[in-house]
Amino acid sequence: MNRRRNENRTPVSVFIALLLATVIATSGGVLHAFYKNRQIQIAREIDAIEKRVEQCRLDIRTTQMRSDELLNRFVIRKQIEANGTNLRPIPISAVEEIDAATTNRHSVASAVP
Repeated sequence: MNRRRNENRTPVSVFIALLLATVIATSGGVLHAFYKNRQIQIAREIDAIEKRVEQCRLDIRTTQMRSDELLNRFVIRKQIEANGTNLRPIPISAVEEIDAATTNRHSVASAVP
């Protein structure tokens, strides 16, 4: 029941092993929490970047739409008429098609008839 005084007590190596196991377990828990936090931060950064990319795509589409509106020939014609300019539309009969393969010139239009 009671120990005798001359019996050996628990060796010191057992306490050292328990202490080492405790340190390993706690460091594993701390590292797990650190990596999990880092994983959450990276996921948030990825979400923020995806939102920025989507916003940039929306801005690109908006810019393309606005440039298409500005380059619409009917809108340009109305703006020219509204400005009161002397420009007039060219009649279709004045347009000439020139075959560039038959001419020796490098230019399509010429001042000489």
